[in-house]
Amino acid sequence: MALTMGTQVLLLVTITAAILVVGSSNANLQRGPQNWNFMGNYTNEPFRKPNHVQESRRIIVGGSDNWRFGFNYTEWARTNAPFFFNDTLVFKFDPPSESNIHPHSIYLLPNLWSFLRCDLRWAKLVANTSQGGGEGFEFVLNKWKPYYFACGESNGFHCQSGMKFFVMPTFRWS
Repeated sequence: MALTMGTQVLLLVTITAAILVVGSSNANLQRGPQNWNFMGNYTNEPFRKPNHVQESRRIIVGGSDNWRFGFNYTEWARTNAPFFFNDTLVFKFDPPSESNIHPHSIYLLPNLWSFLRCDLRWAKLVANTSQGGGEGFEFVLNKWKPYYFACGESNGFHCQSGMKFFVMPTFRWS
């Protein structure tokens, strides 16, 4: 498909304008090419590289409320974001006992559709009902992918009642 001369000029003007807007919004680009060192050996770099040495966090799921029924974990995840590559999520919950007749577990759901529907058919059990006691069960976010967590107890009722959340870890940027 051939572009007309008018379309070509309009496309060129649009691209040029976009480059100028992006360039003028970045102070380092405004200072000139001497600040455009892409090897990372500078302090005012326009493009940042991931910092893989920064310390990972240890995050207790639910904060002081821990992993329990009747808590909105989706909201908790939203307010505690961002989560980073190699952060550790700690799930703390009481193991089954005579006084705890509604224990909890942790499932990793395979996709967003399973998460939204609390469909545990293809979910992977990552912590059973007895693994959350003491210091809790630790799960490291060691891959760049979405993680969909849910409690699988009571045939998915706990999940449907809000014991679920997802995180998408990102890299730390220095």
